[in-house]
Amino acid sequence: MSRGLVVALSGGVGGAKLALGLSRVLPPEELLVIANTGDDFEHLGLSISPDIDTLTYALAGLDNPATGWGRRDETWSFMESIAALGGETWFRLGDRDLAIHVERTRRLRAGETLSQVTADFCRRLGIGPRVLPMSDDRVRTRVRTDEGWIDFQDYFVRRQCRPVVRALAFDGAAAARPQPEAMAALQTGAVRAVVICPSNPFISIEPILAIPGLRAAIANCGAPVVAVSPIIGGRAVKGPTAKIMQELGIEPGAATVARRYGNLLAGYVVDPVDEAEVAGLDVAVTVAPTLMSSLAEREALARVVLDAAGRLSRGG
Repeated sequence: MSRGLVVALSGGVGGAKLALGLSRVLPPEELLVIANTGDDFEHLGLSISPDIDTLTYALAGLDNPATGWGRRDETWSFMESIAALGGETWFRLGDRDLAIHVERTRRLRAGETLSQVTADFCRRLGIGPRVLPMSDDRVRTRVRTDEGWIDFQDYFVRRQCRPVVRALAFDGAAAARPQPEAMAALQTGAVRAVVICPSNPFISIEPILAIPGLRAAIANCGAPVVAVSPIIGGRAVKGPTAKIMQELGIEPGAATVARRYGNLLAGYVVDPVDEAEVAGLDVAVTVAPTLMSSLAEREALARVVLDAAGRLSRGG
């Protein structure tokens, strides 16, 4: 496959696994990851960016392998002290993890952008690929449930995804500006592939695509867009994807996710168990194991995705 830039769209845990795989098989200057910031929120006076942090920890080799999020070898003295004082403990911030939130908050209040803060953190942690927020403007995912509208983290963490989902909204997205470096990269003509990581399409990828101009820039970048299904056998590998789909009246399945992305997709990678389901899709399907339980599997899937994009670029 010819050299060029690979742009990956990612949410948290599932996306970070593939982003890590891509970082292992590509030179660092050839990978740019656009991260969802719809999950961002303020908690205990701190600016929290869950998906950016999950990507950062994964790419730096600092992630917790048991959970997929947070830092490995974490300790919890801060949360124990907060609990003793009667503070909120529903969103757990580990002692090591706390540092990134405190420093991000300080820098944002001093006038730096989220992009600048993220880039500096990546540099200091030895991360080669660029990790960019989808926007430096405030965007917040909200969930309309059978109990009314609630903020995403309230739904996801505090309520453990229990409320029934009726609709999703991305507050601030319509007025948000796409991250300038990401837009510039998509418009250079040097992109060889856009990869939609196996993140939740509704709460991780669609907020990115909702930023004005980003979806069009991806569609017109001159490179094939290849997505990896986050669904295997009708079930989400991680998170509430299948539950949300069912509650929105959408059949959970790999084919449904592909149709959700519509004509943006040129290629689609699905697990072997879903091969029959996607047979009728009007998109080039690649069948390969998509459950990334090990580093070797992350790298293998990254190569599959890049090979699929290469075939599409050659008209194969």
